[in-house]
Amino acid sequence: MKTILWWGRFDPEYSRNRVLRRLLAELGWRVTDFHPRLSPLGDLEAALRRLPRPDLVWVPCFRQRDLEAASRWARRHGVPLVFDPLISAYDKQVDERGKLAPGSREAERLLARERAQFGRADRVLADTPVHAEYFADTLGVARERLAVVYVGAEESRFRPAPATEPLTGRTLEALFFGSFIPLQGPQVVVEAARLYQGPPVQWTLLGQGPLRAACESAAQGLPNVRFEDWRPYAEIPARIHRADILLGIFGTTPKAGRVIPNKVYQSLACGRPVVTRTSAAYPEALRHAADSGLVWTGAGDAQALADAVAGLAAHPERLGALGEAAALASRRYFSNEILKGQLARLLEGLHTD
Repeated sequence: MKTILWWGRFDPEYSRNRVLRRLLAELGWRVTDFHPRLSPLGDLEAALRRLPRPDLVWVPCFRQRDLEAASRWARRHGVPLVFDPLISAYDKQVDERGKLAPGSREAERLLARERAQFGRADRVLADTPVHAEYFADTLGVARERLAVVYVGAEESRFRPAPATEPLTGRTLEALFFGSFIPLQGPQVVVEAARLYQGPPVQWTLLGQGPLRAACESAAQGLPNVRFEDWRPYAEIPARIHRADILLGIFGTTPKAGRVIPNKVYQSLACGRPVVTRTSAAYPEALRHAADSGLVWTGAGDAQALADAVAGLAAHPERLGALGEAAALASRRYFSNEILKGQLARLLEGLHTD
């Protein structure tokens, strides 16, 4: 059995890691973990501990800090290295948060450092094709070193289920859940609830994050808006099933147009219709499908979101069929079998024999 050394100070419970590790096991790989005490000195620790040589080194999402040491150790042992960044630090600090001005000395220094980091990997994973294009165009990753593997959802947890209550004759719930960051556009959800005109709908925002306080302030006096604190990951599927309409992301940042968030994958897999901003991150056939379970709005367009939810609430008898279409879209475009095929093609191209 071939082995992968999963390298870094990572969170093994993060959904991206959980999905990929399980699929790699199904493909016949054995995954072993290495958590260096100090990321920059990880290769020295690995040498002192005499880690056995694997067939592949994998640096998982968000672990740019572990990449340099991992690559030194991998090169020394003649082992290919895969990096699954999921995000770019340059993108986050410059384009997403605006903490560094484009072209500033600090931004250029960060860009040069991240280009060097990404250049150390034999393969760089991206979660969507447009994110792969960003890695190529901005971070200088050679296109032949890029591979796309969707994030998907844990199918053992996120599965279709019927509505917990009848869809007609009651107030429906539109559920947003997330970390309240600009990419997600939670403030757009609150504004949409304020503009909403249609059958009664309860707008629920679940989670914690930097924009929550501002959203709570903006929602004062809106009886159709409520907030819930974050729940343990294991409880999220049941919470999705309790809702009738799921809300994706609505941010206007560049990254918001390059990603498909966890909650969209999870909501589709649970068989719930999803309203979210349009994005080239989704497969073209899905974007143009007539009955996909997805309802598209413009980025940052609160009125369009309000109108989309009103259109769904006006015909609650159709929500069941839309949920079935959502589950079908999940299976057709983002199933674990599709992700497994993407992984298999990536590993075959590494020539690890």
